[in-house]
Formats: sequence, C-alpha cells, structure tokens
Amino acid sequence: MNQKYLTFESDRNLNFKNKSLLQQAFIHRSYINEQKNSNLEHNERLEFLGDAVLELVVTDFLYEKYPETPEGKLTAYRSALVRTESISKAARELGMNELLMLSKGESQDQGKARDYILANTFEAFVGAVYLDQGYDAAKKVVADSLFNNIESIISEGSWRDAKSYVQEKSQEIYSETPRYELVSAEGPDHSKDFIMAIYFGDKKIAEGTGNSKQRAQQSAAQSAIEKEGWEN
Repeated sequence: MNQKYLTFESDRNLNFKNKSLLQQAFIHRSYINEQKNSNLEHNERLEFLGDAVLELVVTDFLYEKYPETPEGKLTAYRSALVRTESISKAARELGMNELLMLSKGESQDQGKARDYILANTFEAFVGAVYLDQGYDAAKKVVADSLFNNIESIISEGSWRDAKSYVQEKSQEIYSETPRYELVSAEGPDHSKDFIMAIYFGDKKIAEGTGNSKQRAQQSAAQSAIEKEGWEN
C-alpha cells in the first residue's frame, strides 16, 4: 500500500485491520474502468454504507444537542450539515483530495464536480472506518469533521430548505417564481451526475450539481441564495 494512505491513517489515529478497506474508500469507479486488469474495488458500496452511518451519527448529535427543537427543523439542520458543500469541504480539510484514485479524465475535474466526488469519498471513508473500527470510531471522524459547523449553519440561516426559501425571496423581491432547467446529465444510469440551472424570469442565476435532479435543484437554489446575498 502507498505510504500516503498509511500516513493519512496514522494522522487520524486509526489502525485499520483491513488495509484494503482504507484504500478502497478512495477509489473512484472511473479509475477501475481505466485499469482493465485491476483487482481493486471502487468505493460505491462503502459510500452507500457510510451515507447511512453519517446520517445516524448526525441525527443522534442533533437530537441530543437540541432537545426542544421540533423534528422538521432538526431535519433541515441535518440536511445542511451533510450537504455536498459541507462534507466535501471536510474532505478537503482532511487531505482526501490528494488521495483520490481517479481516471485521467476525472482527475481534471474541479469545482462542483470535484466537490461531489469528495463528498462521496468522505462517506466511503466513514463506511470503511465503521466496518473496520466500529461505530464509535466512525462517529469520532464525523464529529471532528462536521459538528463544529452547526452553530454557523444556524446563525447564517443556511439550514432552511433552499428551494422553498429562494422561491419565497424571489417572489418577494422580483415578483418571479424560480424555474429550473436541466443543463446536463452524465454517467451511467445507476450513477448519473445532474447539473440544473435556476432562473428568475429569463435570467440565469446559478447552477447546482447532484446525483438526482432534486439534489441538483437544491444545490442550484443554495447557490442562488449565496449569489443574491440572501443568507440571513
């Protein structure tokens, strides 16, 4: 195994029993497709598991931290805490960008496309830690990476449902109802990446990326909120 993975593991105070799980967390499907005779596995199953572990850890944290907050608002807090922008930022801060195993084409992607890959990788890493080290170790990874963000999420109001909020603001300020248009949909049917654009009238305001049209619309709405300065 490459020394950089062992260094990453050591820096997290982890000691994987199954080192191949650690490496697998960083292997994108595109890398496997390019390596015709590789025995390596991509990280999508780990991502599936890690997504569920991440949701449970964050749900438990919010339930305990805000005992008087109703379910609907807690759900919005959770969505904001685990959205692509949040967990891709955590992945970058952990140094995961340098550990990704990508095809030559994917390695050129930056911006939203790279954020999406990094967010999935963070989830895959959480899944790998859970499998190898157990729930408490996975919880610590999530806690150290994300929990400090909740205060700013609440104070900035970025926990609101982005689509609902941007509709409210655009109708109030511009007397326009936002509309969304599909820009592109790339990838195999089971793993497509969607880009949606948001418009106020005929004016294109922003774009967003997600693994479904709905998530891409939410991402576009959040980008519109930021561009319009409607965070507060």
